[in-house]
Amino acid sequence: MFAVDVRRDTQAVVFALRGDLDFHSVVQLYEAEATELAAGREAGTVVVDCSHLTYCDSTGISALVKLHHQLAAQGRVLCVAGVPAFFDRLFVLTGLNQVFCLHTDTEEALNTHRGALGTAGAGADPGARTGGEHDV
Repeated sequence: MFAVDVRRDTQAVVFALRGDLDFHSVVQLYEAEATELAAGREAGTVVVDCSHLTYCDSTGISALVKLHHQLAAQGRVLCVAGVPAFFDRLFVLTGLNQVFCLHTDTEEALNTHRGALGTAGAGADPGARTGGEHDV
């Protein structure tokens, strides 16, 4: 079973993912993203919390890449936090650890990007950790 819990404040939106993100469940992530992006919220940072993710296939990876591109076009930042070991390895193998801002947990991501309102989100943040540098 998959679920997306959305938490927002004035400067950030957090999508907390639980369960298996795959071809059958990715629609829930797309719906949550569409709701937030269509609402016209100006929060600069979007954090995808993967700490309770148990599986992710290529469809899930594609959804994250698509979200990254959408947010970068709006001058917003996408952070991926709490990446499980299996997912972390995939990020390193594909080079996505150089694209996404990766953080140990959601709070670290929020604290690092607290002032990112309105800044461009292209590429990894120098304050963020890359896939091989942290234990999850």
